[in-house]
Amino acid sequence: MAISSPLVAANLRKNYYAKICPNLENIVRGSVQRSMQQSPIAAPATLRLFFHDCAVRGCDASIMIINPNGDDEWRNPDDQTLKPEGFTTVIAAKAAVDSDPQCRNRVSCADILALATRDSVFLSGGPNYAVELGRFDGRVSTRNSVNLPHGNFNLDQLTGYFGSLGLSPTDMVALSGGHTIGAASCSFFGYRLGGDPTMDPNFAAMLRGSCGSSGFAFLDAATPLRFDNAFYQNLRAGRGLLGSDQTLYSDPRSRGLVDRYAANQGAFFNDFVAAMTKLGRVGVKSPATGGEIRRDCRFPN
Repeated sequence: MAISSPLVAANLRKNYYAKICPNLENIVRGSVQRSMQQSPIAAPATLRLFFHDCAVRGCDASIMIINPNGDDEWRNPDDQTLKPEGFTTVIAAKAAVDSDPQCRNRVSCADILALATRDSVFLSGGPNYAVELGRFDGRVSTRNSVNLPHGNFNLDQLTGYFGSLGLSPTDMVALSGGHTIGAASCSFFGYRLGGDPTMDPNFAAMLRGSCGSSGFAFLDAATPLRFDNAFYQNLRAGRGLLGSDQTLYSDPRSRGLVDRYAANQGAFFNDFVAAMTKLGRVGVKSPATGGEIRRDCRFPN
């Protein structure tokens, strides 16, 4: 499990590339915009990729590594559901950055992933926030290092997991709001369709139809492509797709936050930004801890 390194995290700063690659953020945003125009999956896939990266070995782009022996994070069963569009969004942004001679091989894949994630959120209607930068890329990626929360977790399991990353219960509820965009395969929630008392029966009937035809459903059926607070409004109506989402409302200990975010999108956005900033500090690498700037995000140098 990755832990936050306060010493390295203190070296992250918002203007890290001001002299190294001054046009970095514009380059990445333009590339992400093109990726999103090509596929509606690009934004949620990139956001999910960032969490799956940071939560395992820290925010070091180790999720992107392809090892010739097949022992890498993305081939763990929990990462096999990551969509290719997330990876290609980051790879395209890296190519765009490296097309600027001033920036070539001077910006880490980990930082490009962090920026692409922010842009995916903003371009989907979410908050535009400053990203702390200065991460280096990790060199290690192993299948057995992956330990991620599951869709059937209860509140104690969720708070325990996020707590191990240095994140508070409020951070956990706010980050769960990232499920306002994206979709899930029926295998992640099908067990709830047989009479889960916390699920709206009409919603369950609709999902049975979706699973019979497409095999997936949107995490936020109300506004599936827009980053907003509808996710929390859905939970109040018993329309959370994953059990780990619906438990945020069915458990009285976290219900107050769900109510707050459902009523106040600004409060959700503020707490989401704070939580994403804390997540972005988890386990960051430096040259002293084996970090590098990868020339190709898929392979250590």
